[in-house]
Amino acid sequence: MKIKRGDLVQVMVGDDAGGAPRKVLQILDDGRKVLVEGVNRAYKHVKRNHPRSPQGGRLSREMPVDISNVLFYCTACNRGVRVGYQYTADGSKFRICKKCTRVIGLVSPANPRRATPGAS
Repeated sequence: MKIKRGDLVQVMVGDDAGGAPRKVLQILDDGRKVLVEGVNRAYKHVKRNHPRSPQGGRLSREMPVDISNVLFYCTACNRGVRVGYQYTADGSKFRICKKCTRVIGLVSPANPRRATPGAS
């Protein structure tokens, strides 16, 4: 999964397309949908004496967006980019920006089977 909870993403489709980067709140549906902060808001009508709303009424909440409609936001490039994976010499796996090849974060620690022999 290339987009994780807490990442900044740029929405590419809909009313918020091309807007400011938003934070991913949750990954749903085995990585097929994401919950993005402030995007695709809908009203949920709640009865009185409900645990989330004791007075009842309309609660505004985010609804899921398909993961294909968002791009990872690279702070170095200042735009939405694709994300790739790369292994280091010791076998550690990192996420990288495909545009500027900047390392985004560690995915898995060193794995001797992925280590490249003779590399420093």
